[in-house]
Amino acid sequence: MQKDVTVNGNGEISVNRWLKSLGEFRNLRNVVFCGMMAAVAIILGYVATIRIGQFIRIGFSGLPNQVVDFLFGPAVGAIFGAALDIIKWFLQPSGDFFPGFTISAALGGIIYGFAFYKKNISVIRVFSAQLIVKVFVNIGLNSLWLKILYDQAIIALLPGRILSNAIMLPVDTFITYVMLKAVERTIKPMFNV
Repeated sequence: MQKDVTVNGNGEISVNRWLKSLGEFRNLRNVVFCGMMAAVAIILGYVATIRIGQFIRIGFSGLPNQVVDFLFGPAVGAIFGAALDIIKWFLQPSGDFFPGFTISAALGGIIYGFAFYKKNISVIRVFSAQLIVKVFVNIGLNSLWLKILYDQAIIALLPGRILSNAIMLPVDTFITYVMLKAVERTIKPMFNV
């Protein structure tokens, strides 16, 4: 048996999703699709982002990331998220580059990848993934990065960040669920994943 295949106590064969995800890069069509999703994310970042003050952004440029995470898994999602964060900064620098946000982007890809890759999409699954990312990455890590980068008091940052993430949680859950169900029916069969 290969290293990425295990047999659990019920005799069912399980493939390590991380290694399976990493193998998605072997197909050129998958890499090209990731490039197209990166272009869509960049465009959405320009036209579908609302800035509230210096530290709060509400937008939909993360939706293409979640499509990549769903189709190709956590390893591709982490690499895609980190690379896209760096590319977006080079195209539209907003302040100093800070690698913490790149780590957050990669971690979001890992969380969504493990939640969606090779899984049945349900509202509960999408809500849970959104909640984990919003609490631990958006509110937790990103607030820490802002504190380190701009030397702002976290207590001053948190109320607005908590409010914006709480407002966007049901909105993002609905939009992501509908989008992933559409991708599941239309695009997923083309990739044989």
